[in-house]
Amino acid sequence: MTKIHKTLVVGAGIGGLTCALALAKRGMLVTVCEQAACFSEVGAGLQIGPNAMHVLRALGLEEDLKPLAYTPNFASIRHYKTGEYYLKTPLGCAIEKKYGAPYWHLHRADLHAILVQACEAAGVEILLNAQVKSYQEDAGGQGVMLYLENGWEIAADLVVASDGVKSSIRQQMLGMDKSTFMGQVAWRGLIPVESLPSIKIQADASVWAGPGRHFVSYYVRGGQYINFVAVEERNAWHSESWREEGDVNVLRQAFAGWHPEVTELLKCVKSTFLWSLNGRSELPFWHKGPVVLLGDACHPMLPFMAQGAAMAIEDAYILAEYVSGATSAESLEQALQAYEQHRKPRTSKVQAMSKANAGLFHMHGGVLGLCKLKALKQVSHFVPSVVENKLDFVYGYNAIQQDL
Repeated sequence: MTKIHKTLVVGAGIGGLTCALALAKRGMLVTVCEQAACFSEVGAGLQIGPNAMHVLRALGLEEDLKPLAYTPNFASIRHYKTGEYYLKTPLGCAIEKKYGAPYWHLHRADLHAILVQACEAAGVEILLNAQVKSYQEDAGGQGVMLYLENGWEIAADLVVASDGVKSSIRQQMLGMDKSTFMGQVAWRGLIPVESLPSIKIQADASVWAGPGRHFVSYYVRGGQYINFVAVEERNAWHSESWREEGDVNVLRQAFAGWHPEVTELLKCVKSTFLWSLNGRSELPFWHKGPVVLLGDACHPMLPFMAQGAAMAIEDAYILAEYVSGATSAESLEQALQAYEQHRKPRTSKVQAMSKANAGLFHMHGGVLGLCKLKALKQVSHFVPSVVENKLDFVYGYNAIQQDL
């Protein structure tokens, strides 16, 4: 092996395509293997903070995404019945001025389509209906062979597994395991703005906090739709599907009696998907030989910091930076080790922050939980630097300026 040249990316999600594009722009030959037979509008809204926008801008995607984005005015946490604000922090121009990049809301399908176009323009080969069966490292440590369910065998210098929380690559690398049900289920969907009643919906990234559940809403596609995520605590989850049709009436009943902004929105819901929120303990390692994990395959997190996609986007850029200079199996090993050491502390901290927000949003502790929210209100008003410091860690990170 004289230079790391051919890379296989498993999974054509946001993280996988970002990684493929970043590698291709560094002159590498990249093939993406995606098990789906076609791309569809799976998923709904994404909150893309400045930390992720730095990467998308560096990859040349900002101008194509801008007409499809929505820029919220504030990020807020409100009481589920009264609408009282516990937190209202500026986004919009304020956050772009502070961190050097905007905070956008995007439909996942829009970001995905732009990434597909950019990858194809950069020479990335995307194989659909290409489900991975297994991989095998070369006996001499000089590469890896990927075996697909359709009988294909593809050789490469490096395999990047971005195949999600149920990653088959991770299972082969670390052994068979099951993700942990986090005691939460989520409904998700889109509502056309033209179908809304006369009630005014705030142009914010809004979190409505309530006992044992919370509701998130924000605009996407330039304000044409409202994306919602409704999370409810449950003791168990028995469905094998990660994406099943939800019962709209059950959803409405779960949030009956909430603030009119929530209940009026839910009256307009025609369909929704329901799935469990899963996680897993911190992995002992993210790579073995010329095979490495990225995004949810190695650090799935609850969506309560809106940073799942952003962490995968950061992973992708940093990984591409490290491996693009590798010229041997030894230097590739060093690059993958450096990537893991660089990314694991940050992603682990964001995982913990996301998990902690579940208790805050769901008022754990009854009166004590409500007191914590009221304390947040006082702190954000009188000592805003405490809240800002937390956000600085998340949004102030710029993968492009990292000293690698």
